[in-house]
Parts: sequence; C-alpha cells; structure tokens
Amino acid sequence: MDWTGLCVLLLIPAVMMLLGAIFLKRPPRKINDWFGYRTRRAMSSQEAWDFAHRTCGRIWLRWGAVLAVATVLVVLLLGRGEASLLSSWGGTAVLLQCGVMIVSTVPVDQALKRNFDQDGHPINKEN
Repeated sequence: MDWTGLCVLLLIPAVMMLLGAIFLKRPPRKINDWFGYRTRRAMSSQEAWDFAHRTCGRIWLRWGAVLAVATVLVVLLLGRGEASLLSSWGGTAVLLQCGVMIVSTVPVDQALKRNFDQDGHPINKEN
C-alpha cells in the first residue's frame, strides 16, 4: 500500500471536514473577502453570512466524511500492487474530489435563496 499516496488523496476530504467543523463551531464573525463561504448571496448580510456558514459546515462535514470513506475504499480496491496511487489514477481522484467540493456550493446557495432575498433579508414564510 502506498501510504503517501493515500495521505495525499485524503487531503481534500480532510480539509472539507476541518473547514466544516470550523464553520460550525467558529465561523468568521464578520463578512470579509479573505476567509469563509464567499458568494454574493452569502455576503449580502450578516444573517445570511452566518446561515451560509452553518449550512456549509454541515454539508462539508458530511460530504467530506463520505469522500474520505470512498477514497479509502477505492484505494483498498484499486491500490493493490500499484507502485504509486498518485501516478496511476490519483489525478482523476483529486479532480473528482474538487468537483464534489465545488458542487457542494449548490445546496448552500439553494438554502440561502429559500431563506433570504437578494439583499440578505430573511424571507418571511408565514405570508
């Protein structure tokens, strides 16, 4: 087994889980251009910013864990006898992981759209 390759392939799921935990426990307090879940709708108000980080944190924790388990399973199934996981199919795995990370913005933005208007004001669902 190529332990170095496995560690490299687990970086993206680990980062997703780490940032997910940070976004849930200690999200960026103020809207900023440097760190955090930064989409136009998320940055439209402090309330939307906080909501986006809670939502993204939950999704990244779950999806990161699923990616980590899937990566380990694929490595166990395909990695036997390989000189290096990274040289054989690691690039494809990393691209797929990045794709999952990018696609995870879709449910966050959908939740923002359901709960906030374009100006970041909560949508009153009672009316």
